[in-house]
Amino acid sequence: MNKFKYYFILLLAGISFVSCSKKDDDEVVVVPLRDYATQYKADNDSIVKYLKTNYIESVTADFDVKISKIPAGGAQTSIWDQKTYTLGIRKVYSNDVYYDVYFLILRKGMGNSPTNTDKIVASYSGNLLNGTVFDSSNGFPGNFLLFPYSNSTATEGTVIEGWSEIFPQFKTGFSKTDSNGVISYTDYGAGVMFLPSGLAYYGETKDKIPAYSPIVFSFKLFDLQRMDNEYTLSSTGLVFVGDGVPDYLEDLNGDGYLYDYSLNKTKYPNPPKNDKVYDTDGDGVSDFLDLDDDGDGFTTRFEITKPAGEIGIVNGINYGVSRYYPWEPVIDNPGTPNVDETEPRGIPRRPTGALADPSKPESYTNSRKYIEADYTDKPRLRIHLDKTYPYKQN
Repeated sequence: MNKFKYYFILLLAGISFVSCSKKDDDEVVVVPLRDYATQYKADNDSIVKYLKTNYIESVTADFDVKISKIPAGGAQTSIWDQKTYTLGIRKVYSNDVYYDVYFLILRKGMGNSPTNTDKIVASYSGNLLNGTVFDSSNGFPGNFLLFPYSNSTATEGTVIEGWSEIFPQFKTGFSKTDSNGVISYTDYGAGVMFLPSGLAYYGETKDKIPAYSPIVFSFKLFDLQRMDNEYTLSSTGLVFVGDGVPDYLEDLNGDGYLYDYSLNKTKYPNPPKNDKVYDTDGDGVSDFLDLDDDGDGFTTRFEITKPAGEIGIVNGINYGVSRYYPWEPVIDNPGTPNVDETEPRGIPRRPTGALADPSKPESYTNSRKYIEADYTDKPRLRIHLDKTYPYKQN
């Protein structure tokens, strides 16, 4: 894998944001960033106070939410104390601070949950704790890439860190397209996130958002696009090339979160031990960013590519039309009667069948044959995660 890109990202990440002010016409005074831990304490106090002094005035059938301040002497139940909607807490490690991030679940959703590296379709409205609205999609869905490392390159459509941490707690809905091509969604997830400034814009002043402002986003999660985020670096930024295995399948514990703390040791000097980082070959690059997951010298994409004679229907046997093995076998989708999505074989393990020459040891020139169970058994160590295969050529 091209390691240069990591040094480039580390360089970018090491450049701190600074606030500048003119002392006179000729001199610029650089104001250093505040301490993250100290600022988080102030932000958290403000957010908790907001949750205890504001209430949910209304939630429409479309899950538009209105939050208002409890008036003096008012009997309304605060967001903090109400029991109608779950107030969750997501623990997030960033800039060597352990954040408690509060989020309100208006509806969980019925579809699939994104990972923190997927692309989502969502609508949103953002406001400060004093109620000032600073941005809104006006109810229209937009596309956003949650990939947390792309912010360093100003990739279009990327989001603040807090979004990457909260959206995986929700699920998408289901889409329907009418005869005029208009898409509508049902059963989508909807909620509100309350973000400390360290997971938002921090020391940067952003339009109506003053530096060091905690912010609130209400949102609806309509749909997602699974991403395959292995990338290379070009003069214009990151070029996503993928390794053939979508990120969510490289999240082996399925919790929706993938991290590579090695990208920025300043931001992540003491990562939590309970955050599982999948780095099969131990090269310091997590699998979801590694073009050769097992470090055997063969790229993951090469290892999961089907032999040319196993694409489509061959001698009456359906091997599936894809050039690459899926993670697991795939059955046909009855909702698409004109397309057969059947892929009867998933990514295989190292072959366990008979040797080409049983009188000689297994080697590059005397390999075993694949048997059907090698493509379907559960569990199995897939070949792109098995550094003993393909065989090394002598």
